[in-house]
This record gives sequence, C-alpha cells and structure tokens, in this order.
Amino acid sequence: MTGTALLTDRYELTMVAAALADGTAERHCVFELFARRLPDGRRYGVVAGTGRLLEALESFRFSAADLEFLAPVVDAATLERLGDYRFSGDVDGYPEGELYFPGSPVLTVTGTFADAVILETVALSIYNHDCAIASAAARMVTAAAGRPLIEMGSRRTHEEAAVASARAAYLAGFATTSNLAAGARHGIPTAGTAAHAWVLLHDDEPAAFASQVAALGTGTTLLVDTYDIRRGIEHAVAAAGPGLGAVRIDSGDLGELARQAREQLDALGATGTRIVLSGDLDEYAIASLRAEPVDSYGVGTSVVTGSGSPTAGMVYKLVEVDGRPVAKRSSAKESRGGRKAALRRFKPTGTAVEEVVYPYGTDPVIGPHDRALPVPLVRDGKVVADDVVTGLEAARERLRTALVAVPWEGLKLSRGEPAIPTTFLTGS
Repeated sequence: MTGTALLTDRYELTMVAAALADGTAERHCVFELFARRLPDGRRYGVVAGTGRLLEALESFRFSAADLEFLAPVVDAATLERLGDYRFSGDVDGYPEGELYFPGSPVLTVTGTFADAVILETVALSIYNHDCAIASAAARMVTAAAGRPLIEMGSRRTHEEAAVASARAAYLAGFATTSNLAAGARHGIPTAGTAAHAWVLLHDDEPAAFASQVAALGTGTTLLVDTYDIRRGIEHAVAAAGPGLGAVRIDSGDLGELARQAREQLDALGATGTRIVLSGDLDEYAIASLRAEPVDSYGVGTSVVTGSGSPTAGMVYKLVEVDGRPVAKRSSAKESRGGRKAALRRFKPTGTAVEEVVYPYGTDPVIGPHDRALPVPLVRDGKVVADDVVTGLEAARERLRTALVAVPWEGLKLSRGEPAIPTTFLTGS
C-alpha cells in the first residue's frame, strides 16, 4: 500500500455506498474536527499534524489493488466512485504550532458527503496523535526553562509513530531527535553517540571511551553510568581531556548525581563539560531538576506516548448539511451545529484572555489586538497553504509566541481549568 486511502475505517466506505444508493452522497456538508475537552491536567493543546494531513490528502487515492480488496465490502457503483476519488472540497484550519482549547474548530472540511466523510479516520489518526505528542512536548520544553531537549523515544513506539513523534516534539521546541528517518524526511537536527552496549563491548570502560573519542572527537558525549558513575567520569576525562563535550547519566537519583558530577568535573578541570540527563524523564521530573546543574535532557517514553495522554481526544463531526446546522444531542457527547470560525482575544499587553467561537459568516466585534485563527489550507481540492502555515520552523516560532501570551497560571503543570476560557457566540 503506497497511498493513504485505506488508512480508514470500513464504515466510512459503507456510508458512502449507502449515500450513493439513496441520493444523499452529493449533499453539501461541513465537518469539523475539535476536542470537546482537554486531556486531564492539561491547560492548553498544541496543533500539530497539519502538514502531515495535507500530504496524506494528496495521496488519498484508491489503487487497483485497493479496489480489489474492497470488492467484498462495497458494491460496483461505489468501487467505480472510489476509483475516481479526488477530494475536491475546501479545508480550513488552525496553523501548526497554534494553541487550541475545548471547542476550537481546529479543522473544517467542506465538500460533498461522499468526498468529506471518508477523510474522518485519517484526519483523526494524524491530529489525535500529533497534537497529543506536541502538547506533552511543549510542557516539557516549558519545564526545561531554556535547556535543550533531545527526543529519543523511537524504541518505545511504532516505527512510523516514532517519526511523527519526533516531528511533533521538534515543532514543540525540542532541539534534536535521535531518529534518522525524522531527520531525513523533515529536516530535524539529529543527535546521539553511544549506548551502554558500546561500553560492554570493550574489555573495560577506559578502552570504550578512548575508542569513542578517537572516532568522534573530544566533543562527544560519553555515557558514564554503565558501572560506577564516579569512576566513569574519571575515565571519561582521562580519555578526552578537560575539553570533553559532555557526560550522560541515564539512571539513579539524577538530581544528586548531577550535583556530584558537576563538582567532580570542575575539580578535574573539565569546567566546560556539559551534563546530559536521561532515563524515564517527563515534564514533572524535568521541572524537579530545574535547580540542578543540568545542561540538557534526553526524553524517550513519556514524549512519544503523550506523557499519559496518548490521544488528544479530537472528534470529526458533521455540523452542517446544505447550509442547515445539524448537531448530535446526546448529553454525553453533545456538539454544536453549524459551521464555525474562531478568534482569540488579547489584552493590550499581549496576554491572551479568551477563545471566541462564532458562526461562520457572522461578524463579531474584533478588537485591535484580537486575531482570527483558521486559515485556508485547501481550495477546490488543491493545497493552498504554504510553509508559513505548515512549515516546522514557522510552527516552532508560532508556538513560542503563543505560549508567551498564555497567562502564567496556564503554564503550570498542576491540574486546573484551560488557560483561557472558550466563549461560544450564537448567530443574530
């Protein structure tokens, strides 16, 4: 499978088949992707995955092999329609790196029912994963308070999820990734030197360190906790001299070990050698190490699994049919009908105060500091978004600016309400 069309649920296609049969397939529909609530303990969400969705949309084609596989699932008329499928509608959405809150219309898809409904699963797969990873990573970046983070969780998730996770973490402010595919596909800086296996391969630790320095230079990072950390630091400085780039500690009481390592390195004359900590770190552990002499962090499992929230809880709901608002009324899963737009209100000082969601086509009062949020992504099936909207470097800067505008209470790691409230306006 080379395309993305089969990255979907069967019921999307059976709905298309039934709609073609009863004549509703061509009705003009609006679907919205949004989160009813933020994951427990989160104060904001980070939009990530827009660029990946647009790539998936361009390759959303049913091949001959796909159609052969689907022959027992849908009828001949539906197979013919799927064979010619090209999304021809419009897509609007929040730019990558933007914040979102409960009810924010993160993505709006307009088109015929048959064209738009089958995008549900692929859109949710991408956004639920990438937004969860980016939201967790952003909290880690805040906790690190300016110290660089390396994403190193590839071995803790699916191989393709590892690449997407590295992208989302970099968008959120991580400095580098250990994943080479992410570097090749997305231009993310990569980093990494050696694991404990390298030390164990050699007859002793000094031999392992000497060999690594000979191959990679004195600026390398030596992993010093395979045996005894204090002896490991001695061996590391002996191998590379006082110009050793960094030592990495991957286990133990990291705060205490960082303090001891700093004292020992300074005493050995390696005052410029950096200390890298890794080993089951998450945003809370990183925050607890803020006062310690740490230069950078390596984060694995917690970032690629969303640090306890592996999905963003996004849904993809039909909100309008032929210009008529429609909405699910279940008390547990209620949604608001009608296509919507959104803006964010700011104080003159630049602090965000409110997310305003309003009926599309109405004209709410827009203050001098307010900012509209959704932007055009696709028109008549053609991608119109540029790198300002979907590029990683632009997204990193957008998120940095957005987080500066969040009220300080909203950046705390403790549980609480969303950083800013969402207000829903109704049409006049």
